[in-house]
Amino acid sequence: MVRLERLGADHADALLAFETENREYFARSVPDRGDAYFAGFAARHRALLAEQDAGACRFHVIVDDLGDLVGRVNLVDIADGAAELGYRVARRAAGRGTATAALREVCRLAAGAYGLDVLTAVTTRDNGASRAVLARTGFTVVEDVLLDGRPGARYRRRLSAPL
Repeated sequence: MVRLERLGADHADALLAFETENREYFARSVPDRGDAYFAGFAARHRALLAEQDAGACRFHVIVDDLGDLVGRVNLVDIADGAAELGYRVARRAAGRGTATAALREVCRLAAGAYGLDVLTAVTTRDNGASRAVLARTGFTVVEDVLLDGRPGARYRRRLSAPL
């Protein structure tokens, strides 16, 4: 079982460790964050918290039964009842339903506590795991896109639609 927690200042060390430990794994399916991300992590973390406090974004960490940070789920560019969804799960937690459970929970929060109507997400066509999670959680493909030159798709989910 996993739970979502709103990103806080106290997550900084665990989040940096999560991103560092999984950097190579993530780079296989999404563009690498680059060295500057890691070098300036503390300032970046503070900036994210300020964005969240302003209401422009909602950032979450995924925590497992042992209290370890095993992923993150973000809602960004919140406007007019919509947001863009992004997520990543640690290699050691992949394939165990972690992403599916976390996305179901963030959809529930988005519809209820956050008052959102629609979420969108993008992934590359070769990221079968992400495509499967999005399909399991009620997202459907709405258009083809390119992500750093790689074929991908944009997904959409109306939050009023049942799973």
